[in-house]
Amino acid sequence: MIGPSTMGKTVDLREKMVAIVHGMKDIKEFKGLVSMPRFQTPSDISDIPRTQSLSTYLSKSTSQTLTFAKTAFHDPFFIAYSSGTTGTPKCIVHSIGGAVLSAAKEGILHLETGPQCTALQYTTTGWIMYFMSISNLLTGCRIVLYDGSPFQPDLTTFVKLLGNLKVTHFGTSPKWMAEMQKNGIVPRDVTDLSSLHSVTSTGMVLSDQLFEWFYDVGFPEKVHLANISGGTDIAGSFGQGNPLTPVYVGGTQGPSLGTPIAVYDALIESGQGVSVEHGTPGELVAPHAFPNIPAFFFRDPSGSLYHSSYFSKYIHVWTHGDFVSIHPVTHNLHFHGRADGVLNPSGVRFGSAEIYSIIEKYFGKEVQESLCVGQKREGDEDERVMLFLVMRQGEKFSKGLREKVKEVIGRELSKRHIPRWIFEAPDIPTTVNLKKVELPVKQIVSGKIIKPSGTLLNPESLKFFYQFANVEELVRGEGERNNKSEGKRESKL
Repeated sequence: MIGPSTMGKTVDLREKMVAIVHGMKDIKEFKGLVSMPRFQTPSDISDIPRTQSLSTYLSKSTSQTLTFAKTAFHDPFFIAYSSGTTGTPKCIVHSIGGAVLSAAKEGILHLETGPQCTALQYTTTGWIMYFMSISNLLTGCRIVLYDGSPFQPDLTTFVKLLGNLKVTHFGTSPKWMAEMQKNGIVPRDVTDLSSLHSVTSTGMVLSDQLFEWFYDVGFPEKVHLANISGGTDIAGSFGQGNPLTPVYVGGTQGPSLGTPIAVYDALIESGQGVSVEHGTPGELVAPHAFPNIPAFFFRDPSGSLYHSSYFSKYIHVWTHGDFVSIHPVTHNLHFHGRADGVLNPSGVRFGSAEIYSIIEKYFGKEVQESLCVGQKREGDEDERVMLFLVMRQGEKFSKGLREKVKEVIGRELSKRHIPRWIFEAPDIPTTVNLKKVELPVKQIVSGKIIKPSGTLLNPESLKFFYQFANVEELVRGEGERNNKSEGKRESKL
């Protein structure tokens, strides 16, 4: 593909295409690339080896009858790459049977898709949700593939597609919903949503405020909001929607069928895991096998990387890496954040989603985005919580706002949830799928130097956070500057 449009910017992919061809030169099964031109003037691809345009490729196709090969359930199907935001991307090989069975189960039973349906999942081709999008074809569902920013040329353009194309199943993210809410866009007033059956949300934790906005303001009451969560690792979900049970604010409606889950005590670092009571946060695990477990990792012949990624913590138990809890009454599965990003000041463990929920609910008019991470440098006895706020245009960060944020967090959560430091930031790092990224910032403020992942939309944003590795010095300097300013004002008086 040449020149996709992301957030209003045109990106030339030809350099990456050359790198792909070079990297695949020793793979005998690799035939070449097909380039799909964009915009009015197609880019020149003549210098890219083993590459042809889409029109050339289609002109060479024949109308011969397709031959279907018989395969084993666990034969390799495709490689899905993890985001790489927590380290080197994993090359996860999914099986034919596992991926197809899981996708059909989720489409037919959880989301009720079929030949009468039209699905639009907003995703990039590099995210596992692209596979979930095209897998709707398994149920006879018509699919809509959308390329580009959902916010261009204006915030209502993408929304109007839902009505114009009579979309029945719409897949999006909390980030998209938050942008609609913050900018006063009401989808049910923008276009006719009478065909819409369900909306799935994934990619990050869906806040309670967005649950309320969805039904109170954004969408028709009849639409089923299915908050789902799973991952590239399983090409499916651990938490899914359920058309047979009520939708409660917060969390996912329950586990995905055929995927066993448990919540283990996160304080047990290895060995035999122990389940915690419902309502107690812990580590999300799968204590038994399930069909869509990955077949293997590409170029991991011994399986050591595969084992260390999922089975190194608890004996014969899959560890997914999410910090979750099961509601004691509704049995909703609540996701509080990544386990490696759990905040742990003075032994009190909580997820960053709890802080984000407060910021969105009480400070949404002033604050555009927030990022909450823990800082524990070499020599630090305890972890301290840092909160970074990106202000809305026209709004100013102030000492008063900082104190107000602390006050509200202490009142709504507890005194132990109050961040030690709160700073203004110009930007928050996100992936190309608009998921905010915590771990690299956590590593940076804890004194580490990292190489930005290629999956980041704005890798340059990480540079800002290096100064906070010496936060005491930074705060001391800020205090001295403020004192000097106060002294100058007094002398003028």
